[in-house]
Amino acid sequence: MAAALFGISTPLVQRLGVGLGAFSTAALLYGGAALVGAFSLRPKEQEARVRRSDTGRLLAMALFGAVIGPVALAWGLQRTSGASASLMLTLEALFTALLAWRLYGESMDRRVWLAMLLLLAGGMALVLDQGLAGGVQLMGLLVVMLATAAWGVDNTLSRALAERDPSQVVMLKAALGATLTTFLAWFSNEPLPSWMAALGLLAVGATGYGVSLRLYLLAQRAFGAARTGSVFAFAPFIGAVFAFALGDRSAGGLMMVGGVLMLCGVALHLAEIHGHAHVHETMDHEHAHDHSDGHHNHLHNPTVIGTHSHLHHHEEVRHSHAHVPDAHHQHVH
Repeated sequence: MAAALFGISTPLVQRLGVGLGAFSTAALLYGGAALVGAFSLRPKEQEARVRRSDTGRLLAMALFGAVIGPVALAWGLQRTSGASASLMLTLEALFTALLAWRLYGESMDRRVWLAMLLLLAGGMALVLDQGLAGGVQLMGLLVVMLATAAWGVDNTLSRALAERDPSQVVMLKAALGATLTTFLAWFSNEPLPSWMAALGLLAVGATGYGVSLRLYLLAQRAFGAARTGSVFAFAPFIGAVFAFALGDRSAGGLMMVGGVLMLCGVALHLAEIHGHAHVHETMDHEHAHDHSDGHHNHLHNPTVIGTHSHLHHHEEVRHSHAHVPDAHHQHVH
């Protein structure tokens, strides 16, 4: 669902952002996202709150994910085709997986490495396709690639906040990003958007960035940064199909080859099955959980049924089963 919402948003941003500056477009998108975060906050009994110690990470997420990423995307979308830009966003999965492997030790077997190579080959085909179309088209696509790298950093940083209330994370990150890009738009003397464009971009930001990011964080909590990035990599294909439906007819032979390579890479990564003997160290932490997942066996008096959040203790456990790098399987390989 996160991928579908974000995928559809890309060609819409290209259309609604015509004549606007990149900073203004980013400010409106994340202004809409901040509103979604504010109106979907959960009670503290159901979701863990963001802590003061998370401030530095949130600032970095806002810089990469809510400033550099959307500004680069908005600038690039006005200088390249919507279909190729949408497909190029698949490289976000590549950057996310590599950073998750390098920084968090998430597993990367031969199948995943092959998937990453297919994504990279698909990206190279897109660059060649736009290079043949002219220098401006190529520059726009390369700047979109910069956006994917920024969002890859953002995705990796957000992994550590996956146990916090996703609505609060969305609200704070989006509000910080919208504030900074609004100032940059004013400082750069960018033209004011029309009411129709402003409302349209706020709506796209609310759904394609706000709701989408909230769902992304919930997925990241469930099965880690790399695999969430792989599922999310379907967003560019949804965006490319939507751009075609809106009248984009820029698809050439190399673009089709690149899209097929990237689709194969995403499918290969999703087919990974990972299991081995592992140890759950003794730990205390707070996050939303229930008592039916096999990892939360502590008792309540009175008994609590359903999802709830509180500080709880885990004893050491040694066992073997298929697993993903969720909040309870972050061991190093």
